[in-house]
Amino acid sequence: MENKNVFNKIKESDSQLPSAEPPYKLLDLKLKPPKVWAAGIPAVIHSLDQLVLNASVLRGGRALFSMNQFDGFDCPSCAWPDPDDERSRLGEYCENGAKALAEEATSKKIGAEFFKENSVYDLAKLTDFEISQLGRIAEPMYLPKEGKHYQPISWDDAFSKISEKLNALESPDEAIFYTSGRTSNEATWVYQLFAREFGTNNFPDCSNMCHETSGYALSRSIGIGKGTVKLEDFYDTDLIIIIGQNPGTNSPRMLSALTKGKKNGAKIMAINPLPEAGLKGFRNPQEVRALLDKPYELSDLYLPVRINGDMALLKALQILVLEEEAKNPGKVLDQDFIINKTAGFSELIEELKLYDLDFLSAECGISIENLREAAQMIASKKRIIICWGMGITQQHNGVEMIYNIVNLLLMKGSLGIQGGGVCPVRGHSNVQGNRTLLINHHPTTEQLDRLEEYYGFKVPRKGGYDVVNALKAMHEEKVKFMFCMGGNFLSAAPDTTFTAEAMRKLEMSVIVSIKLNRNHLIHGKEALILPVISRSEKDMINGELQHVSTENSMGVVEWSRGVLDPISDHLINETHVACRMAKAVLGKRSVVDWDKFINSYDAVRNDIEQCIPGFENYNKRVVQKGGFYLPNEPRDGIFNSEFYPGKAAFNITAVPDNSLADDEYLMGTTRTHDQFNTVVYGLNDRYRGIFNERRVVMMNEKDIEKAGLKEGDHVDLFNYDDGIERIAPLFIVVKYPIPQKSTMTYFPETNVLVSINNVVNGANMPASKYVRIKIRKHSPEIFKKIEDHVIAATGTNAE
Repeated sequence: MENKNVFNKIKESDSQLPSAEPPYKLLDLKLKPPKVWAAGIPAVIHSLDQLVLNASVLRGGRALFSMNQFDGFDCPSCAWPDPDDERSRLGEYCENGAKALAEEATSKKIGAEFFKENSVYDLAKLTDFEISQLGRIAEPMYLPKEGKHYQPISWDDAFSKISEKLNALESPDEAIFYTSGRTSNEATWVYQLFAREFGTNNFPDCSNMCHETSGYALSRSIGIGKGTVKLEDFYDTDLIIIIGQNPGTNSPRMLSALTKGKKNGAKIMAINPLPEAGLKGFRNPQEVRALLDKPYELSDLYLPVRINGDMALLKALQILVLEEEAKNPGKVLDQDFIINKTAGFSELIEELKLYDLDFLSAECGISIENLREAAQMIASKKRIIICWGMGITQQHNGVEMIYNIVNLLLMKGSLGIQGGGVCPVRGHSNVQGNRTLLINHHPTTEQLDRLEEYYGFKVPRKGGYDVVNALKAMHEEKVKFMFCMGGNFLSAAPDTTFTAEAMRKLEMSVIVSIKLNRNHLIHGKEALILPVISRSEKDMINGELQHVSTENSMGVVEWSRGVLDPISDHLINETHVACRMAKAVLGKRSVVDWDKFINSYDAVRNDIEQCIPGFENYNKRVVQKGGFYLPNEPRDGIFNSEFYPGKAAFNITAVPDNSLADDEYLMGTTRTHDQFNTVVYGLNDRYRGIFNERRVVMMNEKDIEKAGLKEGDHVDLFNYDDGIERIAPLFIVVKYPIPQKSTMTYFPETNVLVSINNVVNGANMPASKYVRIKIRKHSPEIFKKIEDHVIAATGTNAE
């Protein structure tokens, strides 16, 4: 089924500049009371709806029963782990996993005829949701310089053009190689190997925008940039604390683990500005009884913290736990653990004496009574797991907040034990595997030494660009070529106008994709789209069905093997893309046998085994039921913090000044339930009761009244970081139970407000959950102002 002219409404255009943002148009917003439980029968129904919407009932329906099974393929959505023992044959997936599969298993496809009929400019007039519904890209496409339409190109010619551009650069560091977290271990390895033999460590990746903060903080405080718990720890623990994370939407299968832990006696504490349904209750769609009974209650205590009040809250909890220890010496803290396994505890005690509980309570927006209740839960428990998501990592002091999360666990001796530890809940399904296999702009000396020793070429030693620094380098024209192994860089990155300007300065942009997204429409002077098979499709090499592998959030490496026939005969796999690019660019000067990798994934895994610790007997262990765990010393009670070898570190941090002007608010960005990262599956956020609209700003009722607004008003949002006026126009005010002076919007619609310089201290990733904004009644003249900004920045009229 091939789409041609989009909805029969797009006409030819000439010289206009494509829009970097979804169209500024409002739909018919519908509001309902927010849900107080997640999943259940509605999740099943909406999963089936998505199969119908994507014309993938037969293809997608068949694949669903193989997703996350031992002999099937890994879910292309989140990185939450699968059970090690038995997996439900009814379906080991969640609603959002089914939506992700429906998108890639669609029978709709677009190729040469579609792009001939639809210009880049006119495709940019579509919303992100409309773009996502067009179908799979069926063949390689090329946009020539000053071209208006993508046109078909052969694979050989595509790699020839890449070779021409890369070999014409004055330095390898004028190229960057971006990676999406869905890229398999095997493709990741050959991709980074090519770029390093080419001569650069420029590896911006999606971690730089989501969990770089976690890796940075954890590696410096406990010695590894990963979580320390296993899935089984959730089943046998005393207390689970979830802070800045929404499992009901972002990792729905986590709800099953929370339920099992709760039934086994665990308490659950939820800390979040929004009262999310998935933090309150759960109906397991895999259990008939659960579908009929009342929802299973999850949170024993919910703390509605203000945006960036988390630091004050964590400080207060540490102070109150110390008070409990003073009342019951030796009964609350693990003194032996503190003495033998940690450093810096006495300094922490002195620092905490500087803070007053009344001040901390006011800063976080939680009463002292509720803070004491939370501290009592912590003081009386030993086996404690603390989970967090981007509600923590995307705040400007996210590193410091994770330090305080670790401080709490170290005080209790809750790291390196069964049922206790840290759990950063990752997004993309192999984002952790990418980093393990050296998608890293600052690899260690030991890692580079091993590559150089094993392969025999001179490995670049200078650190490379992360996402923020890559964008700045693109702006300064220090970077001229960008290769994206998957993803939607334009929509994921901060400061949308700034990012679009940077993309347009590139000599060439190349994007490996399965579906069209806005990044294909905001491109370099020349652009290539390289379509590949999806994870759910069969990967055949020399007539043999292959498997790849991924690493989940808890460090398990497991195989993945597709079951569907590829949607087009013109697709290749990501590993072949990287290898064929390497052959075309490096030619005879390469010392790597790329043909060996092209013909055998086993050969790729054999090389990984030789270069990365923990992958011994890779080919044998990866096909075993449930895969294998990678080494994790803190999980085993062995710590190596940055300044204290052999010990975990208590860290001293400050509570930030979050004072705001009367007309200022703090804004966080979030996703709807019909969304995974930048992919929009639909226009509803049914758990929050928001339907048929994404351009909304959630505000506290008292803030709405004080601002002279009312629910349903149209407003414009402004940010003035760096003295630059950034504008997100035409939003609808929605009354929501969120703390005063805190607001929430959806991304990517408000990424335009996130300054390129508003970054997390240390981790240098965008602080999209901490944006100072002003809200004003909508003015139609705002669109002229936006146009003037674009003209000033690009010299081109966007109308």
